[in-house]
Amino acid sequence: MTQIFSVLLFSLMQMLGVGERVEIVFAGDAMQHSPQIAAALRDDGTYDYSQCFELIEDDIRGADFAVVNLEVPLGGKPYSGYPVFSAPDDYARQLKASGFDLLITANNHCLDRGSKGLLRTLAVLDSIDMASIGTYVSQERRDEIVPYIVNVKGCKIAMLAYTYGTNGFKAINGVVDMIDRAIIKKDISEARENGAQVVCVNLHWGTEYMRLPDKAQRSLTDFLVDEGVDLIIGGHPHVVQPMEMRYSYRHEKDVLVVYSLGNFISNQNDIDGRGGAVVKAELILNDGEVAGIRAGYKLLFCQKPKKGVAGDNYRLIPGSCRDSVRADSQATFDEFMERTRSLLTTHNSDDIKELK
Repeated sequence: MTQIFSVLLFSLMQMLGVGERVEIVFAGDAMQHSPQIAAALRDDGTYDYSQCFELIEDDIRGADFAVVNLEVPLGGKPYSGYPVFSAPDDYARQLKASGFDLLITANNHCLDRGSKGLLRTLAVLDSIDMASIGTYVSQERRDEIVPYIVNVKGCKIAMLAYTYGTNGFKAINGVVDMIDRAIIKKDISEARENGAQVVCVNLHWGTEYMRLPDKAQRSLTDFLVDEGVDLIIGGHPHVVQPMEMRYSYRHEKDVLVVYSLGNFISNQNDIDGRGGAVVKAELILNDGEVAGIRAGYKLLFCQKPKKGVAGDNYRLIPGSCRDSVRADSQATFDEFMERTRSLLTTHNSDDIKELK
């Protein structure tokens, strides 16, 4: 009954137009495989990624705040793809130019170029004034940054980020935020103490290529909901997993759970990894308090460059823009969309729909 009342109250507020609205956009794993690096290389030695995001920049820039997982270190030359990544600095510059406000760096590839690569990544991001969370140059610096709280239209939003692991690499210098319930609990508490009205936990978790969340994801979700967070956003499986609006009876509020956004952009070939989801979370504020959350998603397909066409690059195409897909990629686009829509229609909460 409490949950039904909450939904009815939120719907009434929507109709009456009560409260400030804050829209946050979340994108998945931003990869850079070797063919992607090669496609972006230009004659003058620079790397041009502008084609990649042209069709979705309105959604990113139109949000009040936009977040993406940078799943590559900026480790310098020689650049490399899987299994040990290092992407050009121009890649991060383009993510910022396309409208992202925050990069998540806590993931299993953040130490692919060791501590030197981790520190270089942070130095590059600092040099272009690009905010990031999840890795830090030192424990002292982490203590200064975490909890990271951003003021968006008067709403104080805490962003936290953690990863399950780093592919066996250890940070000799620098700090990586690992999934540790005691640390997460402390960070959430400090975020609230510092005035955060919304707490969002970004997690690199789950089982690669598994289309449904595993037991560990569900267990950690239960813990975070009980701790009073508002948003739980996941990545790492490289495929889209379901989304749900969980109701916390302890805290009497809805909690948005996105188990996996899938790939944002990559060179992966398996059909379920050929794209991902961008989630839009709308926070409804009333007298400075979060009165409700509404969420929807857009599916994105990653079209690879056409062979033999100089200058052609990877391109993200929304599910509503099939006319923009090349004829030789339309069958793959259709299969990805059909499989992903079927999964989300079956497993999503009824109130989280695809956006046009």
